[in-house]
Amino acid sequence: MTRETGTVALRRIQVGNALSAFGNGFTVPYTFLYVSQVRDLGSATAGVALAGFAMAALLVLPFTGRVIDRRGPLPVALAGAVAAAAGALSLGLAATAPMVLASTLVMGAGIAVIQPALATMIVWCSTPATRSRAFATQFFLNNLGLGVGGLLGGLLVDEEHAGSFVRLFAIEAAMFLVLGAVVATARMPRGARTAAGDVPGGEGARGRWRVLLADRAMVWLCVLGFVMFFACYGQFESGLSAFAIEVSGISPATLGVALAANTAVIVVAQFAVLRLVERRRRSRVIAAVGLIWTFAWLVAGASGWVAGGQAMATAAIISTYALFGLGEAMLSPTVAPLVADLAPSAHIGQYNSVFALVKQLALAIGPAVGGLLAGAGAYGAYIAMLVVCSLGITAMGLRLGRRLTPVQDCPRLAGSVPVAAHKPAAATAAAADSAPVPAA
Repeated sequence: MTRETGTVALRRIQVGNALSAFGNGFTVPYTFLYVSQVRDLGSATAGVALAGFAMAALLVLPFTGRVIDRRGPLPVALAGAVAAAAGALSLGLAATAPMVLASTLVMGAGIAVIQPALATMIVWCSTPATRSRAFATQFFLNNLGLGVGGLLGGLLVDEEHAGSFVRLFAIEAAMFLVLGAVVATARMPRGARTAAGDVPGGEGARGRWRVLLADRAMVWLCVLGFVMFFACYGQFESGLSAFAIEVSGISPATLGVALAANTAVIVVAQFAVLRLVERRRRSRVIAAVGLIWTFAWLVAGASGWVAGGQAMATAAIISTYALFGLGEAMLSPTVAPLVADLAPSAHIGQYNSVFALVKQLALAIGPAVGGLLAGAGAYGAYIAMLVVCSLGITAMGLRLGRRLTPVQDCPRLAGSVPVAAHKPAAATAAAADSAPVPAA
């Protein structure tokens, strides 16, 4: 397979991913409303249904990596797309609480396994030198698809008619099937397909976890990732929105504008930020994001407790969401490629799946903690906690840099390096027979 073949495959993967995000955007903003009011199942059922997505991910992700590494990412991506489509269509037709929960579990499981499968395919179709741009493009298209889908969904939805929601979920299901069809046509590099069978024959699940846990850099990155997702994504729909409404006094409609500002910054700034990030050490980029988010949380706190009127409070909250978007744009070409570059060639799926599991844990715990503090009215403690978390991201990012090789920290130093050149010392024997995946 030539570099051109890998580029074509990568483009197809990105297109399929963008279309699935577009379909997802039709339903994400309206799922709670649909379950609680349109189906008249109440807020408690809607909350449990949303939690079902996270529960399903936590159930399937511990096993996903091993399947990807043994069978390849394509079968996993196809199975995930079919499951997500079936769950979405079922959710659109569900009229009872058990059916809603079952649908969210199936859909959540499908979406969860798609993520590390696509990440592994992107790794196979890129080199360390091009990987940051590939993951940045994926993140950009995800946000663009979600934003456009959400806007179009808002034009189609009518809370007085359940049929309009059935239409939204049907569109989402169709987009998941399109994802599967497009990805199925992507021809993976021959060396990458061979590497899927390079897992040592006697290595079981414990052995694979032992390899990962012996990799101190990866363990540290997982801890850092948990704090990042907890302090950002885990607060958007719970503590931060509650703080903005209850303390800053902004309206729910203005909160929607703030969320739009977050997406707009990502879409507009992604590739400008990428040019800056590619020239710098990944550990220092992560540290800089921690400082940006520290400032964002201080601005959010000021919106509620510093005099200046409603206009100042509104501007502060919108600026907070925009600053989060800037940090996200900096992380997208930094963290996911680093996970891939740390992984031994026979364990790329495992590393991607474990990092996805860490993200899901943070997204499950973050809203719960934020919601509890908001419910108790402890907003001062809430802001202080997240300022400390953000400063912790800076400190952990700098410490992570000491655990990385110069090439892992800044791939531009290498020019072209075999994928997964890193192998932790304790895992060298287990991975010694695994050949690096050739560049696409």
